Amino acid sequence: MRKIMLATAAMLTICSAAFAQSTVVVTDPAPTGSVVLPGEVRTYVMEQNTPSVVYDGEITVGTTLPDTIEVHTVPNADYAYTVVNERRVIVEPKTHRVIQVLE
Repeated sequence: MRKIMLATAAMLTICSAAFAQSTVVVTDPAPTGSVVLPGEVRTYVMEQNTPSVVYDGEITVGTTLPDTIEVHTVPNADYAYTVVNERRVIVEPKTHRVIQVLE
């Protein structure tokens, strides 16, 4: 009887190890609501000498900037950018909604 219990315990251990190996954990590399920018877009925006504008609100992903803040399009990409409170932000060109804050 003891041999049967040991064999059963050994089988359960082996089965659980095999199950654990087949488990896949998926994580989102980007914060919720942000996008992963192509490297060329980030490089282009970081290299531009664009003056900063002052904005009283908080600049976070999802914030919609007022139309009074000028945004600049990124060539050959569906992104625009501006510099607000000394922070470079990527926005949707038509809505001015912040989609990423570059640090």
